Amino acid sequence: MNGLKQKIIEKIQRTGPISFKNFMEMALYEPDLGYYTSQKTKIGRAGDFYTSSHLHPVYGVMIGRQIEEMWEIMKRPSDFYIIEMGAGVGYLCKDMLDYLKSRKMFDSLNYIIVEINPVMRERQKDLLSDYLNKVSWSLSLKEFKNIKSCILSNELLDSFPVHLIEMEDGIREVFIDVKGEELTEIREKPGDEIVDYLKEFYIEITKGYRTEINLNIKKWLREINDVLKEGFIFTIDYGYPARDYYSEDRNRGTLLCYYKHQVIEDPYQNIGEQDITAHVNFSSVKKWGEEEGFKTIGFCPQGTFLISLGIDEMIQEIYKDSHDYLFEVAKIKRLIFPGTMGETHKVMIQYKGDGYPELRGFSLKNQKKKL
Repeated sequence: MNGLKQKIIEKIQRTGPISFKNFMEMALYEPDLGYYTSQKTKIGRAGDFYTSSHLHPVYGVMIGRQIEEMWEIMKRPSDFYIIEMGAGVGYLCKDMLDYLKSRKMFDSLNYIIVEINPVMRERQKDLLSDYLNKVSWSLSLKEFKNIKSCILSNELLDSFPVHLIEMEDGIREVFIDVKGEELTEIREKPGDEIVDYLKEFYIEITKGYRTEINLNIKKWLREINDVLKEGFIFTIDYGYPARDYYSEDRNRGTLLCYYKHQVIEDPYQNIGEQDITAHVNFSSVKKWGEEEGFKTIGFCPQGTFLISLGIDEMIQEIYKDSHDYLFEVAKIKRLIFPGTMGETHKVMIQYKGDGYPELRGFSLKNQKKKL
């Protein structure tokens, strides 16, 4: 039995059953033992999963191009922050800075990486060694106040711990108990926050339906509002509007685990050694963001967003004379085509400031009304 599983069992034996949310929090974030806090965590081809930034550097170029437009809309503030939360190995940051270093906004730019894992932070510093005068690290958003910024996250919200619910004779929340040396699920009456969430998003589920509820998104948006004077929230993740998330045919929810690039459906194995994720209800990001004063500027699939930004132009500009042109294009297709991250991943941008700015990334398709 690994140390983290033993610690979870001891906690349950000491205090009683814990919610799935608390289990997931320990599995991912328990100091030194959780998946995102362990020295063993690997992201990329040698790890358990990879993100869009691992597929091709042009992805970071396009994200940088969109943030550059944000800076222009904000009238070129001389002290502008990009705060990336959960930067992985640091590829997205590096590819963005490689592009932005020749642009006018570079002198105004402060790039902050919020990273809780000290081992991952050292890997990021190695990759970003050319930019250590431009990049700094932080443990929390709370270290900032009244900044003009773009708060950027790429596959962050899907890693927030979620409540698990299931419909029996009524709504029940999944809790974790111990039987012998094994973790086992039990069902308990849900708290008021869960009942309120189901009402808030008009969710009606039938007997046997099992799904997730992510309440930490509300807390995250509140923290951003506390530090952001003016600027954008730039969120990239896999997920759906509430109507699609809680549709009849998605009756087992979206919770999945990733272990060495294999999809694992059992969250109670490989504890602390596998990623646990759930899709994002983007309707909650919109509604709770608007309650904090953020305007919803746009929402669309990642592929459409990148095409709107001119990824085809960028490919031609960078690779038109390259012998590897077809090879590069094949990799880039996985960022934009249906059936790839271009379809599964969505882009959402929110804004705090005057007016309703129009962004190039949503010029071809803006589906914010679906939220």
